[in-house]
Amino acid sequence: MSKLAFESLSQQAVVGAGVLYFLAFLAQLAGRRVAQPAADGPSVLANLGVTMLPMAALVHLGALVTRGLAAEPVRVPWGNMYEFTLTATFAVVATYLATMRRWSLRWMAPWVTGFAIVVLMADSLWLYEGVTPLRDALQSPWLVIHVVAAIIATGAFVLGGMASGLYLLKERWPDRFTKVPTLEVLDQLAYRMHAFGFPVWTFAALITGPIWAHQAWGSAWNWDPKEVWAFVTWVGYAAYLHARATAGWKGSRAAVVALVALATLIFNFVGINFFFGSGSMHSYAQGLVEHLVLRSPV
Repeated sequence: MSKLAFESLSQQAVVGAGVLYFLAFLAQLAGRRVAQPAADGPSVLANLGVTMLPMAALVHLGALVTRGLAAEPVRVPWGNMYEFTLTATFAVVATYLATMRRWSLRWMAPWVTGFAIVVLMADSLWLYEGVTPLRDALQSPWLVIHVVAAIIATGAFVLGGMASGLYLLKERWPDRFTKVPTLEVLDQLAYRMHAFGFPVWTFAALITGPIWAHQAWGSAWNWDPKEVWAFVTWVGYAAYLHARATAGWKGSRAAVVALVALATLIFNFVGINFFFGSGSMHSYAQGLVEHLVLRSPV
């Protein structure tokens, strides 16, 4: 197959994954509304919705693989904002699927699926870029090590942030979130996800990142905006885990700290790439205004 054919196939796979995620989401919502005796377990629709989720994830993975094959030379599929967002969304879904049975997280399926739909839609509408070769600074084996670790940590942090957000919502409106587990379960889930993601993020941001920076730019620390905010994100999650372990911060206070840390992670990903533009050595895109102008049909 030609490179253009692989690129077209990747776009079609993204659309296919989006359709499957949407159908799974509808089945999951419908399954939650069907009255079903507790002894009979989840409804058929709920089971269908959960079963379709790994199918959608598999098509999603196919979009990533064919995106990498579309490049000349063949490369990993995270050379720009579009590709990284596509990969990070897959990481969230994959992390959920890997922990769903172990931690009894079937109830979380609509939230994860809804997240995947929204992000894929935004990614396709506003962030899409054609396949291009990697820039010189990205031509390194550390790209795989550093970015894979960051993506895995991001998947765990997003799921932990979902649990923290649901904790606050259920605490405020308990009658509206009856399908969500108890506050204790949500608090423990958030802690588990963050406790898993933190050492992986440490490896990505404080170990492999400086090593790669020294190799690419001659210095392990350059006060680049993304470097600074990666460290701010690390401090935020370190504060969450420290406060929870030593000061006994649980429940709503811990959830707020976790969401603040998640906000720094999102800004590190979106804000730096757009608002700082070429001012960051890590930037994958133009500044926000320039990017929107270039994407405008006018």
